[in-house]
Amino acid sequence: MTKQGFFTVVENIQLTENVYKMILAGDTSAITAPGQFINIKLDGFYLRRPISVCDWNSETVTIIYKVVGKGTEYMATLQNGAKLDVLSGLGNGFDASLSGEHPAVIGGGVGVPPMFGLAKALRAQGKEVTAILGFNTSKEIFLEDAFKEIGCKVLVTTVDGSYGIKGFVTDALKTADCTFTYSCGPEPMLKAVYNTASVSGQYSFEERMGCGFGACMGCSCKTKYGNKRICKDGPVLVKEEIIW
Repeated sequence: MTKQGFFTVVENIQLTENVYKMILAGDTSAITAPGQFINIKLDGFYLRRPISVCDWNSETVTIIYKVVGKGTEYMATLQNGAKLDVLSGLGNGFDASLSGEHPAVIGGGVGVPPMFGLAKALRAQGKEVTAILGFNTSKEIFLEDAFKEIGCKVLVTTVDGSYGIKGFVTDALKTADCTFTYSCGPEPMLKAVYNTASVSGQYSFEERMGCGFGACMGCSCKTKYGNKRICKDGPVLVKEEIIW
C-alpha cells in the first residue's frame, strides 16, 4: 500500500563522479519487497523523482541515484537534516520465491541498486546468489564490495575492459549456472538478458513517470496479457509476458 510521509536525510554521499547514496529516515512500513521504488517531491520541481529502493529496514531507506538533470542535481546538494515529502511502497517489486537455488541478479549502472536489496533477501533464504554488475568503465563501479559482504558471487563487467570481464552483463551471464534471473537496467540491456538467458526471470523496467501510482497512465506498456502501468503493475514484469 502506498504511503505518503516526510523523511529526513541522514546521509547523502558521493560514490562515483555522478552517483550518490542517500539514506532517509522515516516510516518505511509501506516497503514490502525488493525492487519497489519511492517518489520524492523536490522544492521547485513539478514532478516527483522516482528512485529505486536499494535497501531498507524498519527505520531507514537507502537509495542510490545518478545525477542526470536539474532534479537530481538538487538532490545531490541536500544536507543531513533536510526534510523530503516521499511516496513509498510504490511498484510490485521482485518475487524472491521464484528464484530456485542458484539465482542470478543482474544490474546495469543505476539498475544495480535494487538488485542489492533483492540479493539480501535471497541470501537470507539461503540461496546461492550470483550478482552480475555491469558498468561502462572501472570509475563507475559501486556496491561490488557490498554484494561480496553478504555472500554473493560477484561478476563485474566493464565495456572498456578496465576492470573485471570485458563486455556486457550478458558476457558474464553466459558463464553463470543459474536457475532464474532478476535484472534491472536500460531496456537494451534487459532485452539482451532476455535473449541470452535460458531460464525464466523477472525484469524491472525504467520509465518516465507522471504520478508514480497508476492514475495518469503515462507509463503504460503493452504485454502479452494486456496493457500494464510500469509504476503500479510494474516495474517488474515476468519474462513470459514481455513484448519487445
